Amino acid sequence: MAYTRKDVSTLTRTERRRLVKAFLEVKRRGEYDEFVRMHIEYYVSDGEGGLRTAHMAPSFLPWHRQFLLDLERALRRVDSSVTLPYWDWTRNRTAGSVPWTADLLGGTGRITDRQVMTGPFAYAEGNWTIRESVTDGRFLTRDLGRRRDPIALPTKSDLEWALSDPVYDAGPWDSTVRKGFRNKLEGWGAGRGPVAWRNHNRVHRWVGGDMVGGASVNDPVFWLHHAFIDLCWTRWQRRHRVHRYLPAKPPASGDEQRGRIVARHEKLPPWDVTPDQLEDVSRIYRYA
Repeated sequence: MAYTRKDVSTLTRTERRRLVKAFLEVKRRGEYDEFVRMHIEYYVSDGEGGLRTAHMAPSFLPWHRQFLLDLERALRRVDSSVTLPYWDWTRNRTAGSVPWTADLLGGTGRITDRQVMTGPFAYAEGNWTIRESVTDGRFLTRDLGRRRDPIALPTKSDLEWALSDPVYDAGPWDSTVRKGFRNKLEGWGAGRGPVAWRNHNRVHRWVGGDMVGGASVNDPVFWLHHAFIDLCWTRWQRRHRVHRYLPAKPPASGDEQRGRIVARHEKLPPWDVTPDQLEDVSRIYRYA
């Protein structure tokens, strides 16, 4: 029977407590850091050689769908009542709203070094030491809204701009493509600074600290953010039922993207699963 992923703002006090406890236990067991390592390894950009699966590619959405499922299964091995909630950043838009409460994820970092000082994931609590990162920092950092150079979270109209595009993705299948739902949601834009960050990418920038870059998994909000991104894919699928993951077939010989992206029926590293198999997960979970 399918379980339900809820809006984080609707969780009861008990549900919040059990979610946090499961996260801390997965971290204590050493499993959590494996997820961080995996995301760092698969964060491959356009400018690098080889296969891209997690970002700047059509498989951005199915890759993270499977990634979330793996983490959710780890949480549920600790507590079978737990499911990943989603953070709808078009509704809960301030540093004082859910999920930035003391009983959930804690708040922003302090001004001096952006270290998170409140909530169960604060370094001072002794349960959330950063062990896998692209820097040598040991504590979780955030800069909600960016104090020195403020930016705003994406709006409902920003998200609608992506959801209304009926085409899943298009060539050249990378961060430069300007049409297609995938990159409009992932959010690689033209230019520099805030104008270049749309939807998914802008949220990472708004949170700041550890959420910027390949080691973003170190902040538990990563999962709540990506659960909402996954929900957005589900909504797009329902709205555009005849449209599916693209490309349906690998790029032709001579195409610079050949061997660099995953087609619909190709295996999606590091798993033995294809994007096609991840398009319908209704038997596993649904969204409230």
